[in-house]
Amino acid sequence: MAETSLAEMKDLGASAPALRAPSRHWLVRWLFVALGSLLVGVGILGIFLPLLPSTVFFLMAAGCYGKSSPGAYRWLTTNRWFGRHLRDYREERGATVAAKAYSIGSLWLGIGFTEYFFIDNLWVRLTLLAVAIAVSLHLFALRTIRR
Repeated sequence: MAETSLAEMKDLGASAPALRAPSRHWLVRWLFVALGSLLVGVGILGIFLPLLPSTVFFLMAAGCYGKSSPGAYRWLTTNRWFGRHLRDYREERGATVAAKAYSIGSLWLGIGFTEYFFIDNLWVRLTLLAVAIAVSLHLFALRTIRR
């Protein structure tokens, strides 16, 4: 496999501190690709499951792909479904009003549904409520992007 220089990696849309040159050993590259793919799968689940944060898993996947596969990194950060959100969050630009509203709405809908139909334990309900409040505060604290 051909080596990719740091300058070429920058051209893929990454800043120098966020991305290193891929590992030289094929096994390490393969393990990072496998882990990155697993993290992308969990991130996709996080889009639909309210207590599973998707952005964190996509950021970890980007780190794994950055150490192993410039093509996979490029695919992840330019993906039409979540690439823009990932780049905005990674570059500390924030989130759009629509992304915040969707995230907060689905979070509270999912937690409310879960608590109402499945949870009887008071401590579990309070824990879910605390998680929902903390995530909502984090989302409100993000800079709002106006497009």
